[in-house]
Amino acid sequence: MLEVRSISRHYGDLKAVDEVSFSIEPGEIVGLLGHNGAGKTTIMKMLSGYLEPDAGSIHFQNQEISLGNNSLRRSLGYLPENLPVYPELSVAGYMNYAAEIKGLNGKHKQSAIRKVIEATDLADRFLSPISTLSRGMKQRVGVAQAILGNPSLLILDEPTNGLDPAQTEVMRKLIKSIAQSATVILSTHIMQEVEALCDRALIVRRGKLAVDTRLSDLHNTNTIILETTANQRSLKEALSSLSWFVSLRAITSNSSVSDAQAFVIDTNAELDASGAVEKCAIHLVNKSIPILSIKPDQQDLQSLFMQVSEISSDNNPSMEMTNAA
Repeated sequence: MLEVRSISRHYGDLKAVDEVSFSIEPGEIVGLLGHNGAGKTTIMKMLSGYLEPDAGSIHFQNQEISLGNNSLRRSLGYLPENLPVYPELSVAGYMNYAAEIKGLNGKHKQSAIRKVIEATDLADRFLSPISTLSRGMKQRVGVAQAILGNPSLLILDEPTNGLDPAQTEVMRKLIKSIAQSATVILSTHIMQEVEALCDRALIVRRGKLAVDTRLSDLHNTNTIILETTANQRSLKEALSSLSWFVSLRAITSNSSVSDAQAFVIDTNAELDASGAVEKCAIHLVNKSIPILSIKPDQQDLQSLFMQVSEISSDNNPSMEMTNAA
């Protein structure tokens, strides 16, 4: 398990990270999100042991991650946004260098290099100087060094940067396979990447952890959006007999139908979103209530991220949304 306990980090007078805490179980893929300058990169550098926190601590597998803990750092893989590649080296030379840093040697080193070269599809360019590679190829070299030696904790900053759609899909499958035996932290500006790969999302705002939510919880909802030509009174009468009905409120309708009205129907936790919509629709039809549209009021990651961004520009910077869903 990775445990982050109230870590903070200053750059002069700037508090880049402010008492951030979270824990990640083995096998989880967690997305780390935030605008530029929010503190993501500083957090990742501290998780990798590259930077020491000014306060707080980071523990992985019951050991503290620190600059002096070389044995633990060998079990970490880190891909920073700025690729740590040396253009004068060949891919083979760089992989050999990275393997030695991680303490790999002999047949184990050769096997580990062969494995990551195959995983990142770099065999055809193994002897090529890194300076001759395309941006996407260099990105794959960076990922290869990060996953070298089967790290137990893998930290990836924009891992699909520069990759074409086919390469991106291959990279996603690779990350998922690695996560079966490792904890993975993924930082990206691409929300679809987080939706496709991650179990949880952490959103950082102004150095603080603003949101920590499981994506499955984010997609679950106990509310239904209904557009109908029925009035609120008749609709409430039709719904009041249902055991899972909680409340009804009117909202602005976007329908082109002139007499359309929109409502939010709140339900209790008896039903999941899809079940509630289905049962509600059947009930309303049986009660002769016309339905123009009906859907669960689901929040996606993009809208949550934008909501946090709006909060960051208001006059209440201390507002938190941790454990939002």
